Amino acid sequence: QVQLVESGGGLVQPGGSLRLSCAASENIFNFNEMGWYRQTPGKQRELVALIIVGGRTNYADSVKDRFTFSRDNAKNTVNLQTNSLKSEDTGVYYCYSRFLQREYWGQGTQVPVSS
Repeated sequence: QVQLVESGGGLVQPGGSLRLSCAASENIFNFNEMGWYRQTPGKQRELVALIIVGGRTNYADSVKDRFTFSRDNAKNTVNLQTNSLKSEDTGVYYCYSRFLQREYWGQGTQVPVSS
């Protein structure tokens, strides 16, 4: 059973930045996929950034050039650097992984963007 624990969320003003982190209980080098999704009230959970092993990182069009996904294999951690935040970026951000054909989700971290 893989456990994912997010951190780094919190209230931020428009134009600000946050760095979200996700610590995994397993060696992320072995994961087939890892990424971040977000959910806002009344909307379905949507992809923010996703990396598939052996491939490049895919970003939602709405966050390209503002968000950067990175991974630290030595620490079994992935990060999401969010810059130039907008009110529409508000939501609960979830860490995601796929390992041995099973999907795993973190508990989510809230990111309210508001002045």
